[in-house]
Amino acid sequence: MTKGKGSKNKGKDDGRKLVAQNKKARHDYHILDTYECGLVLTGTEVKSLRQGRASLVDGFVQIDGHEAWLHNVHVPEYAQGTWTNHSARRKRKLLMHRAEIDKLESKSQESGHTIVPLSLYFKGGRAKVEIALAKGKKEYDKRQTLREQQDRREAERAMSAARRRQRA
Repeated sequence: MTKGKGSKNKGKDDGRKLVAQNKKARHDYHILDTYECGLVLTGTEVKSLRQGRASLVDGFVQIDGHEAWLHNVHVPEYAQGTWTNHSARRKRKLLMHRAEIDKLESKSQESGHTIVPLSLYFKGGRAKVEIALAKGKKEYDKRQTLREQQDRREAERAMSAARRRQRA
C-alpha cells in the first residue's frame, strides 16, 4: 500500500529524517519534559545537516533575554561552501512559543535542572530539534538503569528461547 496524501496509515514513518541523536543524554539525565523546536539556520548549515552531519554530544540550551539559544552543537562546515560558510559551533536560536520559553526558564533555574538537546531531525522539510528539561542522575542511578536494561534483555531472550522450544 502506498502512502498518498489521504492515506490514514499511522505507522512509525511520520516524515522525520533523523540527523543526530544524543543517546548519552538519556543515560546521564532523568528526562522530565520534552519540547520540539525549530532552528534558525544559515544555508550552508542546512546543506551540511541534509548530508547527515552533526553532533549533539556537548550541546545545551540557555535562555538569554527571553530567547532560547542552542550552544555547543557541532554542525561541520559544508564542503562545497565558500566564504559564506558558517562556524561549526556557533550558537543557534531556537523557535519556541513564549509560554514554553518562560516555563523552561523558571524550571531550569531550579537546582540540578538543565536543558539538553535529544535529537536533531528534519520534519516536513524543516530542521527541528527535540530538547528536554532534565535533571542530572547520580552515579548509582546510572548503574541501576544499566542493570534494569540488562535484566529486561535477559528476560526477552529467555522468553524468545521458550517460544522457540514450544514451536519445535
